[in-house]
Amino acid sequence: MDSKKTVQWFVMRDLKRSNARLHAYELLEEKGITVFTPKVCEVVVRQGKKVRVELPCIPSLLFVQESRDRLDPIVEQEKTLQYRYVRHGWCKPMVVPDADMDRFMQAVAATPSPRYYLPSEITPQMYSRRIRIVGGLLDGQEGTLVTTRGSKVKRLLVELPGILAVSVEVSPEYIRLVENE
Repeated sequence: MDSKKTVQWFVMRDLKRSNARLHAYELLEEKGITVFTPKVCEVVVRQGKKVRVELPCIPSLLFVQESRDRLDPIVEQEKTLQYRYVRHGWCKPMVVPDADMDRFMQAVAATPSPRYYLPSEITPQMYSRRIRIVGGLLDGQEGTLVTTRGSKVKRLLVELPGILAVSVEVSPEYIRLVENE
């Protein structure tokens, strides 16, 4: 019973269409619930004018920090809001550990142009070396150095295992190699 009262980061999905008036993340924010949706900046045409708008990079993906007791009635009421469940786990919702979610959100907030990757998009060639960031906005972050052919920009890859990964630009002076243990 205690697990239903524990505040955790749940992985959820919103099945509403992209042109819906009120998306699930907006509805949950109105109710005072902490929601994180990975967003990208895109140029769209509204009323004949080009406007920069922040849109979810994966429209159906959102992370919600709340207890099951408070979320279950909202999920019952909103038919398009659903938990994402663990594969081969009978009705067990996906949960992201607080430390992993904090690292991920810190990395996204540290750069104006994050690049998101699904687990299937990450190739072994993208992984080069384990690094730790010392100083700057990402102080203390650990991840892998993403090598992109022809690019002079250094990027740190921060993952939520099996769900999503983000690569963010890092200044070379903050990069320290982590020795294999």
